[in-house]
Amino acid sequence: MNRPEPAHPAGQHAELGVLNARVAALEAQMGVGPTGRLRACASALLITLACLLAPIGLLAVWTNNLVSDTDRYVRTMAPLASDPAVQQAATDRATDAIMDRVDVAALLRTVSPTDRPKLELALGALTGPLTSGVRELVRRGVQGIVESPQFAALWTQANRVAHTAADKALTGEGGSAVKLTDNAVTIDLGPLMEQAKQRLADQGLTAVAKLPTVHTDFTVLQSKDLAKLRTGFRLLDLAGTWLPVSAGLLAVLGVLLARLRRRALIATALAAAATVAVLGLVVAAARPLYLDRLPVDVSRPAAAAVYDTLTRFLRADVRMLAALGVVVALGAWLGGPGPWAERVRTMWGHGIAAVRRTSGAHTGPAGAWVHRHKNWLTWAVVIAAAFALLLWHYPTTAVIAWLAAGVVLALALLEFLDDGDVTDEFGGEQT
Repeated sequence: MNRPEPAHPAGQHAELGVLNARVAALEAQMGVGPTGRLRACASALLITLACLLAPIGLLAVWTNNLVSDTDRYVRTMAPLASDPAVQQAATDRATDAIMDRVDVAALLRTVSPTDRPKLELALGALTGPLTSGVRELVRRGVQGIVESPQFAALWTQANRVAHTAADKALTGEGGSAVKLTDNAVTIDLGPLMEQAKQRLADQGLTAVAKLPTVHTDFTVLQSKDLAKLRTGFRLLDLAGTWLPVSAGLLAVLGVLLARLRRRALIATALAAAATVAVLGLVVAAARPLYLDRLPVDVSRPAAAAVYDTLTRFLRADVRMLAALGVVVALGAWLGGPGPWAERVRTMWGHGIAAVRRTSGAHTGPAGAWVHRHKNWLTWAVVIAAAFALLLWHYPTTAVIAWLAAGVVLALALLEFLDDGDVTDEFGGEQT
């Protein structure tokens, strides 16, 4: 019986070399070789850093806008002038400050005979002890000023001055006549007191007008940890211009290094949306903690209104970035090769084509041109929307929604003008 001759060792080595070369080529193509694994690790690291920096960058932008843009700060605080809790707190503070400096008995003895009828008329509607009646008269006088348009103007001016104190409180820079004591940012209600004194004088308490200038403070921001937080706020203020850009560049580099870039883009967009959503939850959770640590003499409802107002734009930016992440992820998914995405695109194309056929519209040469350049036109629409978002001064969730709607309408118009076969928005015939 003849036995097969063993393969020549040289031939085995040659076949093994060919197989190794093929495996190396396949690994390089699939990105699973040493270089591919290195790129995958670098991509994951960059995307992770970008997603972690996204909420910090958002917080840095908010801090920078809060302490460096006086007009934006004033616009942020302006609605508080008509907030009932703030008005009540300002009225109580001003009333207490005036009554602390008034000797009711001595004050009534100084009322001139000509002013007594007006004073008796003002006090006649009040009940209770005389001191309580005078206090109620003072409170109503102050409240009348607080509820008038004059207080809105005073509030705006006081906050414009107080912005420097807020800058000093959060970054440790600047100086202001507004006091920064006991880890608090306060505004002076002195102008309100002067107008209240004049109103009381018109009601017969002319001696009140002779009181020295009365100053009392309204607390805008207070925390026992304010001094400890200065360094962090200072760093956020300095990073407000470059940190968001760095996060964006890291995300772009991470996506470009990935082998499956579309999947990387979807993951990056959703992860960034999730991290900024966590920031929104932190801001919401910090609210009761901040209010619980306030001194007893600070109005809780007024402090809550101030907190909500100061964080209003931050919360709006959180919603905007979360919505942007979802929109980008959805757009990347719809442009991908997945079966469900292809079905959606097919339904989209056939639906608009049916509308075009039903309407009897003929696009002529324009339709043929759109058909030839449809991919470029599609990307031009997406890039134009991206540039509009970048150039928008303060984009909001509504801006994201309108831009997304604009992109959808523009793509629908391109699909309507395309009189060729129904094609994939990103290339390739659909079946």
